[in-house]
Amino acid sequence: ARWPDVRALAAAPLEEVLAAWAGLGYYARARNLHACARVVAGELNGRFPDSVAALRRLPGIGPYTAAAIASIAFGVPVVALDANVERVMARLFAIDTPLPAGKREIAEAARALIPKERPGDFNQAGMDLGATVCRARNPRCDACPLTAHCLAHRRGIATTLPRKAAKKPQPVRRGNAYWIERADGAVLLRRRAPRGMLGGMVEIPSSGWDGEAAPWGEGAPFGLPFAALDAPVRHLFTHFALDLTVWRADRPLPMDHALPDGFFWQPREELEEAGLPTLMRKVVRRVLSSAP
Repeated sequence: ARWPDVRALAAAPLEEVLAAWAGLGYYARARNLHACARVVAGELNGRFPDSVAALRRLPGIGPYTAAAIASIAFGVPVVALDANVERVMARLFAIDTPLPAGKREIAEAARALIPKERPGDFNQAGMDLGATVCRARNPRCDACPLTAHCLAHRRGIATTLPRKAAKKPQPVRRGNAYWIERADGAVLLRRRAPRGMLGGMVEIPSSGWDGEAAPWGEGAPFGLPFAALDAPVRHLFTHFALDLTVWRADRPLPMDHALPDGFFWQPREELEEAGLPTLMRKVVRRVLSSAP
């Protein structure tokens, strides 16, 4: 394994961890994973805490993850509520309060069932049951070991639970990405700031969509003339959609042009090795498919 234990992960440069994570999305998880490893390896001498409260003090560990670790690794009788377990409990007890408001009621029902012995197995069984039998669509009630006790099945409402509040329309943001080459064909890339959207990731230089000021100031980068490609790149984030207009420089940047901090050149044939997130891979494909 590349990082076989928590100390190896803690010792790895964050840039390498982000590059290995590229394409998976939720990049804050990679940053938090690395930060958590450093705390455990350093302050805690390589040992994870064994209580929910102490686990939640680690970077990136919220209520669900803390409960899952505590119950599975340390036998703490606490419920780990993921979407699968929530669905099982909502149906078992016929809880029809729409989510997210119904989460508290579902959690209380689940806590009444958690055993003191093998709570980790209980939580994992709930996860597996929800993923494979008590599915969101087409639940396999005939194969469910809880059918005889399931109030939603008895009332014929299993497929309607858990109820969810109506979703608001997803907002659309717009921005720009700038494809700039050097005379030798290398492509200009930038490592984003460590915080914020795609924090610490490598990108085709972009602006206008993330609430951050463009690092090159107003207007197009480096005073170059650009032409827009025909259609924007569409990408879906968790809370919004993004339409990114891709601009291609009409001429290369001089070989000796000084670059701001965070910018660097990548040989065009090595773009796959740059650790680009999915959004920026889409930009690369759009440019290469429209190359003259």
